[in-house]
Amino acid sequence: MKSVIAGILLSSVSLSASAALAIQHWQTTNGARVLFVETHQIPMVKFEVGFDAAAARDPADKHGLASLVNTLMDDGAAGMGEEAIADSLASVGAEYSGQSARDMSVLQLQVLSEKDMMDPAVDVFSKIIVRPDFPSAALERERQRALVGLEQSKQSPRAVAKRIFYARLFAGHPYGHMPEGDEDSVKRITRADLVAFHERWYTGANTVVAIVGDLRRSEAQDLAERIVGSLPAGQAAPPLPPVPDHPKAMVVHESFPSEQTHLLLGQPGLSRDDPDYFPLYVGNHILGGNGLISRLAQNIREDQGLAYSVYSYFIPMHRRGPYIVGLQTRNAQASRAQKLALDTVRDFIDKGPTDAELQAAKNNITGGFPLRIDSNDKIADNLMSMAFYDLPLDYLDTFSGKVAAVSAGQIRDAFQRRIDLRHWVQVRVGPVE
Repeated sequence: MKSVIAGILLSSVSLSASAALAIQHWQTTNGARVLFVETHQIPMVKFEVGFDAAAARDPADKHGLASLVNTLMDDGAAGMGEEAIADSLASVGAEYSGQSARDMSVLQLQVLSEKDMMDPAVDVFSKIIVRPDFPSAALERERQRALVGLEQSKQSPRAVAKRIFYARLFAGHPYGHMPEGDEDSVKRITRADLVAFHERWYTGANTVVAIVGDLRRSEAQDLAERIVGSLPAGQAAPPLPPVPDHPKAMVVHESFPSEQTHLLLGQPGLSRDDPDYFPLYVGNHILGGNGLISRLAQNIREDQGLAYSVYSYFIPMHRRGPYIVGLQTRNAQASRAQKLALDTVRDFIDKGPTDAELQAAKNNITGGFPLRIDSNDKIADNLMSMAFYDLPLDYLDTFSGKVAAVSAGQIRDAFQRRIDLRHWVQVRVGPVE
């Protein structure tokens, strides 16, 4: 029931234009922003409700609180128990899920558009959002699950590397801790904390709604009011503090008894409204974002056989999320692979892409567009990103043109100004040589 919503924070970054999506928008009476696309190909409706109520809003001593709130919302609401909620949704074939990351907490519902199926599912969905009970027994159960997950993550070199990387890269910033928290903070969370967090952050002014499916505008407006209209108007979340331009450069080698060494290298990258977004995005597609034909993969995997998987990507958020170069390699060749990765990035910064690389990247990005909005789910994911990050309503219509307009000179200029290896955080988890 609590299925993971894969890739929602990043799904919009890979899209190009589509004049076919007529996006309608309005606000509910309590201030929630709604984006709606009317489609009648199949008798289904997808609802996504997002809140600026994720890990970046966790109290300093209770990391993991936002994640637990999101997880527990369907474990009891408005007097309905967990089983009653599950049975009510299952009886009409509705699917519910939730996820909480660093910027955004999201709840989703998908259901048939027939009124006798949709109405009861929407009523339950609204109760989950507006009146969660946070039963004490459910809190203790989920706390134990979280603690088991945290203990298991200590056995994963990839998870260990990720935790160290974020803590060093965003030291002192709300992005620096993991959404799931840590053992001490999770143990401190009380039911009163859950209730207070929900009351503060789950408000109309802090809510965005995406609706896609077999509805008319008037029906969608009524449903949006039914789902979130009973939330208090409240206040929007205040801006997060800026991420410093240049973190302290460091190389961290965490000893770990693994068969492979895991490497994460990088620096603060992009905010979602960054003026250099398109040159950096297209440039990284060439450098490390396009699988086996990217420069990093060619140099490290194909030419030298130093790694099976090597990649780079930006995670754009409200504030500048990380720019990450990652790879896994045999322990004995970790230093060589690390140096080659840095050399490849340095060469790209100095010289930029070739004309052939740039054209291939543009063709790949824009040519893949139809697969990226070919379902209600994918359209809703993109509407959610647009609403949450306040992107313009013509974002999808103009994406291809902006990608096509990027020049090799713009990529080289953006990378030379924004990517600085002298300030990189380098985390290496594996046996010490």
